Amino acid sequence: MTVTCKLGKDSCSPPDSRENRGFSSVPKCTGHEGDEGEAGILLESFDVEPLGPREWVTACLRRVCTVKTVQNKFPIIKWLPQYNIEKLAYDVIAGFTIGLTVIPQAIAYAAVATLELQYGLYSSFIGCFIYCVFGSVKDITIGPTAIMSLMVGTHVASFGAYYAILLCFLSGAIELLLGLLNLGFLINFISVPVTSGFTSAAAVTIALSQLKGILGLGKYVDSNDFLETMEQIFMNIKHSSLWDIILGVVCCIILLFLRKLREWDITRFLQRPRLQLILGRFIWLMSTAGNALIVLFCAALAYGISDPDHPEKIPFKLTGHVKGGLPPVRPPPFSIPGNGTEPGKDFGEMINDLGSSIIIIPFIAILESIAIAKAFSHGKPIDASQEMIALGLCNLVGSFFCSMPVTGSFSRTAVNAASGVKTPAGGLVTGALVLLALALFTQYFYYIPKATLSAVIICAVIFMFEYDELIRIWKSKKLDVLPWLGTFLSCLLVGLEYGILFGAGLNVFLLLLEVAKPRISVQKRQMGEHEYMLVRPRGDLTFPATEEVRTTISKNANQHPGVPIIVDLDRITNADFTSAKAMGAMGRDLAEQGRELVFVHVGKGTRDVLDAGMHGHFKDFHTIREWIHETRPTDPTSACKGDDSARTHSEGDTYVPRF
Repeated sequence: MTVTCKLGKDSCSPPDSRENRGFSSVPKCTGHEGDEGEAGILLESFDVEPLGPREWVTACLRRVCTVKTVQNKFPIIKWLPQYNIEKLAYDVIAGFTIGLTVIPQAIAYAAVATLELQYGLYSSFIGCFIYCVFGSVKDITIGPTAIMSLMVGTHVASFGAYYAILLCFLSGAIELLLGLLNLGFLINFISVPVTSGFTSAAAVTIALSQLKGILGLGKYVDSNDFLETMEQIFMNIKHSSLWDIILGVVCCIILLFLRKLREWDITRFLQRPRLQLILGRFIWLMSTAGNALIVLFCAALAYGISDPDHPEKIPFKLTGHVKGGLPPVRPPPFSIPGNGTEPGKDFGEMINDLGSSIIIIPFIAILESIAIAKAFSHGKPIDASQEMIALGLCNLVGSFFCSMPVTGSFSRTAVNAASGVKTPAGGLVTGALVLLALALFTQYFYYIPKATLSAVIICAVIFMFEYDELIRIWKSKKLDVLPWLGTFLSCLLVGLEYGILFGAGLNVFLLLLEVAKPRISVQKRQMGEHEYMLVRPRGDLTFPATEEVRTTISKNANQHPGVPIIVDLDRITNADFTSAKAMGAMGRDLAEQGRELVFVHVGKGTRDVLDAGMHGHFKDFHTIREWIHETRPTDPTSACKGDDSARTHSEGDTYVPRF
């Protein structure tokens, strides 16, 4: 094999030289054994290594009081100086559009959370104001979501609004703490299949829970659990209301039609640009504000056919009274006073009642918000820790305004982006519109049919079922379908909070299994007159894979007695003490049999670990040719044959399949 290198006036060290071993600063010009080709020109080289504890603390302290740190923690400082009238116009339009969307959704999501309907509106404005200052993604809107509402309803249904508000405070405190500690990287431990399976299961659970509104079974179905809800619906299907079914189905059809309408290509029917612009904007407004329009129309219909003297004659189940006015500003309840019938509860008892939701809900909120931030960042890097700080403050401050836990909303964020929002200031308009609705219009919410709100929720969540993502996962790597299915089924069968934990655990198990069962290539080769067994493991040489590598080497060593074992670590980037000790024991056993265990293509970090852990049994060479030249009698014919000879005389490969 001829190896050349062009580095201007400089030249590289010979392939066999010790300077080229491992990850040194000297350009490496050698290829794999048996490869041919010309090395490229090394322009720049650097290694990225994790900081030690002392270096990490020092780096953090240096970053605390810099201008860049202040700008990162208060993103409004970056975009406010460049704000202008044009951006204001876009933000006002987008904020008003989101306001029309969030008001009916907030009322509906409060029902999902088993809270009084005004709490949905209480949760919809504070996040808009806080995120404007601390948020780093212009498109994100913070407020109640379908998944959060379902999770809250699951844990506080039997306790009431006090628990939802306290849960909002605790969730915000945890999110803020994690963000301040720069632990945003923890979100990377949840894979896309797990997230997709969880989201799809939540969509199915929420849609099923809203069938009670479509069927008019609100007083017969009181569960958010998938199996229990299904059982209650089937047992009480005879009590369904025909008028509610008709209204709910018609609302669903209209909402889906309006959603599809935005995809209509009007240029095929209209040739005049001005008409295209006018009709295009009208269609966009109709499809974007579809939720608000359908709610207003159905409320007006119910009001028109109502009889003040006989309200029970209205054929639809109505939302009922929604408490008006702004929410009271007060600290979240850390205890509940007793009354004549029920004893009070202190903070410890309330924490015990909330149970695992204190950890699960902030975790889900972070997961949902960061996923949305990544989706709408347009390729820009996302500071996950800053997003956690912003989300934590939204919940923490929101708890003083009687808010339930909130997070980023994918559907409203998509509408916000489509509306052309330029900065997070659009949230100020949305928040102001929600406050206006609370102050002036809550009395009109009485006539909103429950079937209409259920239709709004169902049409919002059915598109959260990510069947297309499942297809892509199957085409990409079939093994990743297992975490998706495991998460999806466990969320439906045992609950969302336990389902995502099971899915994450299954994903980690498969990851460890893959590490423990690495792909290993074993070949019997000959270079000149010298035979050897060439073992090439892939991945990390760490303790989960130690037994697999040791077993493979031992098995092939027994099948070919007297043949030296050469382990090529060219594809190994990491090793640990356990694997080094096992390799040392194997080297000692082979030495007692008069055989060699040799390592080639060993990186510097891996060499240090093996040298320290193998207790004097570590032998490494840069190439196989170097091993032959230094340990075997010189054969004038083998020097010419090189790796081509090895390739000619190689025998069949044996592979250990990857699981």
